[in-house]
Amino acid sequence: MANPSLKDEDLYETLRDKGMSKEKAARISNAKANPDMHPSEKGGKAPPYEEWTRDALYDRAQEIGIDGRSAMDKGELIEALRNH
Repeated sequence: MANPSLKDEDLYETLRDKGMSKEKAARISNAKANPDMHPSEKGGKAPPYEEWTRDALYDRAQEIGIDGRSAMDKGELIEALRNH
């Protein structure tokens, strides 16, 4: 069954077969499929969530499966992402 929130289902399945959690496999496969992300590089370059748009925060919350995200405002999305 196809999952529309996964950008690279083959990589996701490979990572799951290697024993990764559903969440971690989804994060890695989606990051690898995004040409603007480079998951193998050291982090720390992303702007703080306060500089993101609400839509970008919502998309990130959707990627990692935060429940209730559609009813959240920007501040609530930031808190949910930081506490996830």
